[in-house]
Amino acid sequence: MAIAKAERLMSLALCLLGTRRPLSKRELRESIEAYVEAFGPGRGAAFGPGQGSSGGPAPASASEESFNRMFERDKDDLRELGLVIETVENLDGETGYLARRDSNRLPPITLDAEEAAALGLAAKVWQQARLAAAASGALHKLRAAGLPEDVDPYGSHGALEPRIPVHEAAFEPLMLACRDRRPVVFDYRKATAARPEQRHVEPWALECWRGHWYLAGWDRDREAERVFRLSRITGRVRSRAGTFKAEVPDVVTVRETVASWAGERADRTALIRLRKGAGYPLRARAVGTRELDGGWDELEIPYGHGLDAWLVEFGPDVVVLEPAELRADVVDRLRAVAKG
Repeated sequence: MAIAKAERLMSLALCLLGTRRPLSKRELRESIEAYVEAFGPGRGAAFGPGQGSSGGPAPASASEESFNRMFERDKDDLRELGLVIETVENLDGETGYLARRDSNRLPPITLDAEEAAALGLAAKVWQQARLAAAASGALHKLRAAGLPEDVDPYGSHGALEPRIPVHEAAFEPLMLACRDRRPVVFDYRKATAARPEQRHVEPWALECWRGHWYLAGWDRDREAERVFRLSRITGRVRSRAGTFKAEVPDVVTVRETVASWAGERADRTALIRLRKGAGYPLRARAVGTRELDGGWDELEIPYGHGLDAWLVEFGPDVVVLEPAELRADVVDRLRAVAKG
């Protein structure tokens, strides 16, 4: 079974970093298992492992040419990754290679207490998907760089530890698409619709608001900025070739946009009935509360675009009293959900 390219590159990098003198191609070919497995030993071998044009073993010259091509590609890949590889010619005229440690060492990292605490907090936050290993490694590097063990942004020495839960499968591909500026396609189910619709989106940013993740981006079909709730994305997020067509804003205000849709800055209020012991997010936003008989409370809450979608999430624990249009919107949404 062929050794993976990543393992081959790692072996080559370790050889070049670990040597005290330049190593020739022949020495590297004989020292790295992936090269030995693919091409056999270096000089002195009569045949390589490949097949010649007549069906027999390929001559050593063909094997040598194949190795040279692979070695040059591997060397270029390591240089693109940032490894500084020196080419040195010895007294016999043979070319050797090495990567000096002092040329491949990052400068010292100096952080003040606030910066160290902020980075330590960020590294502890991510605990899901492929971010967990990277965050853990980053935290170890911060410790090695001098982050004090007792730096705790909450002053509790780890008693209270931050988490950002991510349950939606769409989070990771969208995060990578935002980073790489890649258009995506996904099926999205609106709260008022029984069936999902396909959306072609240029993703800008992800943000968590009140326990839910949202994506802000440019909806190509509607030619307008839109915000999508990740829990309503169904199926797989698929990347598309090409670049963004719309200009990405300098500041993407996901939270502010969602908040305005949910009535955070509304100048109107709605009157709802809420079951006791339920709907604490609604209670936190209430501008007035009155106890009712029969296990219910009456709340006055800000009313703006999107409030109907939020109220539907509380199901039978909420009854809209007024205004009439809000009550009608909530009823329509509940009927659409029941049909779906």
